[in-house]
Amino acid sequence: MTRAAAMPAHPAIAPAGITGLLLAGGRGTRMGGVDKGLQNFNGEPLALHAVRRLGAQVGQVMVNANRNIAAYEAFGVPVLTDSLADYPGPLAGFLTGLAHCATPFLLTVPCDTPLFPLDLAARLSEALAADDAEIAMVSAPDSEGDGGPTLRPQPVFCLMRTNLHESLLRFTEAGGRKVQAWTAQHRTVLVPFDRPGDAPDAFFNANTLAELQALQNR
Repeated sequence: MTRAAAMPAHPAIAPAGITGLLLAGGRGTRMGGVDKGLQNFNGEPLALHAVRRLGAQVGQVMVNANRNIAAYEAFGVPVLTDSLADYPGPLAGFLTGLAHCATPFLLTVPCDTPLFPLDLAARLSEALAADDAEIAMVSAPDSEGDGGPTLRPQPVFCLMRTNLHESLLRFTEAGGRKVQAWTAQHRTVLVPFDRPGDAPDAFFNANTLAELQALQNR
């Protein structure tokens, strides 16, 4: 049910109507098991950069984390742990965020992508409203492979209606763990971030310490 974004025909959703959720609840397996969000990036925890960037675009921010809770609480925002056991992935964070979201919309971003666009919330909300969608998902250039950059969905960058909580609860209780398998059940609009002037590496995520160092050196 995923469609390309239509031209905005409705006003964007007000920032005050969106709660931002930073996803920092993973195992950090590819980073040697360290807590990815607390790794140093330009002198500060990686996740703190994302919290600030998100906070400038939405009404309030929450963090989903499952360890080092006090360190995340030091960011000055609420910290929520997964309601599902054993680090089951981003959907556990989505589920936790939806359960605690007091606004009509939830915007999710990962902790390992500190340079995501400053107009992320605005563009996703425009597309969601214009398309009367339930979920708006980023589609961004990905240069993996030999064919040059290709637009690929970035499923952890999602703006969703908070009333999807029951749907996601049913999906995860049935064993579902893949973000796109769940979003495919709903009216989902893909929002391309490939306009002139868009940074081609805005959605680059640091999965390893080497990638984090490379990102810091750019």
